[in-house]
This record gives sequence, C-alpha cells and structure tokens, in this order.
Amino acid sequence: MRWVLRSKIHKATVTDANVAYVGSITIDEALIERVGLWPGEKVLVVSNTSGARLETYVIAGERDSGVINMNGAAAHLIKRGEEIIIIGFELTERPIVPRQILVDQDNRFVRDL
Repeated sequence: MRWVLRSKIHKATVTDANVAYVGSITIDEALIERVGLWPGEKVLVVSNTSGARLETYVIAGERDSGVINMNGAAAHLIKRGEEIIIIGFELTERPIVPRQILVDQDNRFVRDL
C-alpha cells in the first residue's frame, strides 16, 4: 500500500484567514466536487507564498463563491492573499489517475492539469 496523489487544487488564493473559527479549510463546494474531495477529508495545504505546510480537514463553502478560507490555528500559518496548493491523498495498492485542476486568482476553474 502507498499514499498517492488523488486530488489537487493548484494556485488557489486564500480569501480569508480567521483564527477565531474552529479549525479547517473552507473550500468552494464546486471545487471540492471537481477534484473529488469530501467534506471532513484530511488535506495537505502548501503555501507557495510563505512555504508553510499544514494538514487540516475540508469544510464545504458556498458553491461558485471562490471561497478558500484558512480557519483556526491554520490562519496563523497561512494568511489572506497567499497562493496555495490543496492536496488530497489516497492509500492504495495500485496507481490511480489524480484529479488535478488549476484555478485563477479568483479561485475559478481554469483547466485540468
């Protein structure tokens, strides 16, 4: 069994960072569905801006809103306006084809990668 890339949202822009919120990352529901993530699923978030890396879980945000919010303690590490990559993995015994997308600065789907 190996951990392999299953889902990736590339070059997303953090729209808000709220330390007072109880944990997680809020992601536009349309983007969650496009890459096959689930609400509650653990994801790795990597900042292209600061180099910070953290694990958290997904909360579905308003569909087609472009929302990507860092919540709780994660908001100390990754701030509003940072460019990030959101990555989901799967434990499997065989290779899989990951669902990867590129988004624009407003977190709108641009194309599959």
